Amino acid sequence: MKITPEIVAKMASLARLELSEDKVGLFAEQLGDVLAYMDKLGELETSAVEPLYSPVDKPTPMREDITVKEFSREDLLAGAPQTDGAFFIVPRIV
Repeated sequence: MKITPEIVAKMASLARLELSEDKVGLFAEQLGDVLAYMDKLGELETSAVEPLYSPVDKPTPMREDITVKEFSREDLLAGAPQTDGAFFIVPRIV
């Protein structure tokens, strides 16, 4: 599949991104290169290669989850743009 500037413009629109015409062309070329590389990798003979589930043979160390209160409410609220003394004040969304 060839990535055209129209496809990139459509993807940018769906992602609500504003791209200049030169960026659209650049990204179309770059995405085309990525897909061509993936096609090239797909040509490799991998039937004799055993699947690799993890590059590390060691188990993941587990630790117990312990709740720790490291900061006071005042410390946390000190960097907030707006507070009422006890809570963050944020813009209403709904």
